[in-house]
Amino acid sequence: MGHSLLSFTLMTLGALFPIANPIGAVPFFYSLTVNDSPRYRLNQARKTALNVTCVLIVSFLVGKPILNFLGMSLGVLRIAGGLIVAHTAWEMVTAHPRVTTQEHHEAIDKEDISFTPMAIPMISGPGAIGVVIGLATQTHERIEQLGCAIGVALLGLILYLFLVLGEPLIEKFGVTGMGAFNRILGFLILAIAVQLVADGVLELLKVS
Repeated sequence: MGHSLLSFTLMTLGALFPIANPIGAVPFFYSLTVNDSPRYRLNQARKTALNVTCVLIVSFLVGKPILNFLGMSLGVLRIAGGLIVAHTAWEMVTAHPRVTTQEHHEAIDKEDISFTPMAIPMISGPGAIGVVIGLATQTHERIEQLGCAIGVALLGLILYLFLVLGEPLIEKFGVTGMGAFNRILGFLILAIAVQLVADGVLELLKVS
């Protein structure tokens, strides 16, 4: 039981961390809150982490029933998820932002940025949601579902710490350093996406 809990917790965290990319969210978060007080920034970091956790938990809970209702197979989900993740990875490799310039300008004027654009689409976007739905199809026991939920909660905690403590990180590595790290991470995520598509194709071939 303990082994299943730990393995599903680590699997969930390992699958979500590169896709959600909390490190890459730090410069964007600080660009939106650069003129705000530390207290406001702390509050927005907390709310962002909570929103991301809630979005992913809800997606995990409702994803599998929706797939069953639509009659979609695991292979189809893996291929679709792989394509979405590949799109996210390509944006990272080519330094293309996840949010548009217009969305960025609108976010600067917003009082609360924790749900949009921070939680959606920046962190818990289509790629991360696709990952948790895929994980939901692999869990069959309560202990496995609990492990996935703990993994999502840990991601939220890590995100909160990065957003709160991220300013020294930006000052140390600079925009160029953070951008280089993002591109390397994007390449690794692209490899994960290709694997997802390949697994999906193999799954469909087995069914047929």
